[in-house]
Amino acid sequence: MPPLRTRRSLLGFAAVLIALATGPASAEKPLRIGATPGPVGQTLAFAADLARKQGQNVEIVEFTDWVTPNEAVASGDIDANLFQHVPYLQNAIRARGYKLVAVEGAMVLPVGLFSKTVTSLDTVPDGSSVAIANDPVNAARGLRLLETAKLITLKPGVGDEASVADIVANPKRLRIIELEAAQLPRAMDDVTLAQVSFTYLIAAGGDPKTSLITDGAGDRRYTLSFVARPDNRDDPRLTAFIRSFRSAPVRDYIEQTYKGFLEPVW
Repeated sequence: MPPLRTRRSLLGFAAVLIALATGPASAEKPLRIGATPGPVGQTLAFAADLARKQGQNVEIVEFTDWVTPNEAVASGDIDANLFQHVPYLQNAIRARGYKLVAVEGAMVLPVGLFSKTVTSLDTVPDGSSVAIANDPVNAARGLRLLETAKLITLKPGVGDEASVADIVANPKRLRIIELEAAQLPRAMDDVTLAQVSFTYLIAAGGDPKTSLITDGAGDRRYTLSFVARPDNRDDPRLTAFIRSFRSAPVRDYIEQTYKGFLEPVW
């Protein structure tokens, strides 16, 4: 990805300010937290409103992809983000050299296989096209989901490093197409199966109950975590906001709004 030109160009191109919570009595610099659309951004906005009532000054900034939020934290354009699990973060650090750390867990957000043309994994036709995420960790997650569905077999032990090259059996001759995660809900119109994160599915108006198979539920390895720079992880503003986020009202909001499809981890 090309280097960031200016703070203004980054935020003007890739982010939309979706919630501004300002405590009228507080003159401190706003805490800026990046998020993705849908459940994560909505939950952060709810928590930001609680923070406002406690006198905190918080801005939630929404990004439409899974690359720019880490670029924005690394460059100092925002203070933290919440959109990724630790395996994704670790891969991003290896690939791009970020100095970023996971600060605190927030919620588990499942991924599922969805289809507009079949209602059962048993009826997936030979030669079907299947869309999965194109980032390495979530591509591996999609491939493992296909393996759990007994549609493919992967080389033993590949784990989060799995790629299409590690498919050792593909009896239905599925055609694997790798796309940006944000494009996968729209890809459902053109493929038989698509691996879709619930965050993008719900943002696109989809129904998680229509999934053919899911992963992530109860698997704390896929916990989405607040991420910050090492020098900023103990920022009192961030600590106070995470305390507001990991509270009973936010937990109730998640459980009542998303009906068990998102799992708070506190």
